[in-house]
Amino acid sequence: MTRFFLTLPALVLIFLAGMLALSPAQAQPLRLQITEGVIEPMPFAMPAFVAENSAGAQYSERLAQVVSANLSNTGLFREVPRQAHIARINSFDASVSYSDWRAVNVQALITGAVSVQGNRMTVKFRLFDVLTGQQVGDGLQFAGTTESWRRMAHKVSDAVYSRITGESGYFDSRVVFISESGSRTDRRRRLAIMDQDGENVQFLTDGRAMVIGPRISLTGERILYTTYETGTPRIALMNTQTGQRQFVADMPGAQVFSPRFTPDGSGLVFSAARGGNTDLYRMSLSGGQMSQLTSSPSIATAPSFSPDGRFIAFESDRSGTSQLYVMPASGGEARRISFGQGRYSTPVWSPRGDLIAFTKSHAGRFHIGVMRTDGSEERLLTASFLDESPTWAPNGRVIMFTREAQGGDPSLYSVDITGRNLRRVPTPGPASDPAWGPLRP
Repeated sequence: MTRFFLTLPALVLIFLAGMLALSPAQAQPLRLQITEGVIEPMPFAMPAFVAENSAGAQYSERLAQVVSANLSNTGLFREVPRQAHIARINSFDASVSYSDWRAVNVQALITGAVSVQGNRMTVKFRLFDVLTGQQVGDGLQFAGTTESWRRMAHKVSDAVYSRITGESGYFDSRVVFISESGSRTDRRRRLAIMDQDGENVQFLTDGRAMVIGPRISLTGERILYTTYETGTPRIALMNTQTGQRQFVADMPGAQVFSPRFTPDGSGLVFSAARGGNTDLYRMSLSGGQMSQLTSSPSIATAPSFSPDGRFIAFESDRSGTSQLYVMPASGGEARRISFGQGRYSTPVWSPRGDLIAFTKSHAGRFHIGVMRTDGSEERLLTASFLDESPTWAPNGRVIMFTREAQGGDPSLYSVDITGRNLRRVPTPGPASDPAWGPLRP
């Protein structure tokens, strides 16, 4: 059997190319065309993973449930209920009865198997195009510890999603956010991190000091955030692996806030309020060299780099109201890109580089929207009493944001960039300021 190994932290991925000889036609994936119009979700079947030994039995249903939830929650897929299945998957290597799956209108069939030895787990899966009666791509196998079983389910989900849509997945990723508790007059805010589906929440700060605006690096190993633990806003840099942190970008006589990493993670851009002005600055994290990017008797804040690092989008009131601007990453002339009615804020560049997400307020309502990087083709995706703080999924397909109803607590929501599939993201309690991290290696 020919196998290709890619070593991952806690996981090993194996291509099971030798498990089935594939013709060129078999390698052609199912295709779900994603447009701005109405999308009919693709019906799929996800039987329980076959337990290949007794120790794997406790994970067979759980793995399938996570994969099914991931796909269904995109709004692009619809699971055909188990009770409608005619065929049963009792062996991972058994032939597929395509006619039985066609009879219940399944288009994509996912089969999997799991085995456990001690604290080591092996998970494998295959994807089948029921309509053509062909396997889609090679089988894949993941190996790791039993503690990482959810990550293996997310890896399976990402592979299935990618093969069917042609886009990279986003399920094996994490989100940093602010977890809130207590009354409105005595609010406790803690920095937290969780899987994108709301599971495995970990608290990174103790809540004794207010923290806001976390940002995660493109490697997922470091977090920038603003903290008020010394009474005035300061920027902290935290290592997500060790929990160690340090203050960065301190400026005498200035309040610093709204940090964001450069795309390569070597530096940051942030806002500094000093002498009546709020300007943007850039700083190297290795040598501490700092440069001022804007100099205007106005507010410049909420900077966001383009993925290639050449430009920065930011918000400023230099025109009289809060609007969006784009300038070279080294500073220089800024070009306004927002011209609709209302106020614009919190621009965030898409990982794909083609869109900028933003918050808009107009006529007593708040919206999350997207526009082209030149300001054209503005589209509003949401509307409520308060929607703000957008952040992109690593594949640029979904936006997560903070929503707060009048008189209510903040919650996290997500929406597809077509404006479809608005859904609440589960958190332990009130939550705000999400920052979506990269796909994990």
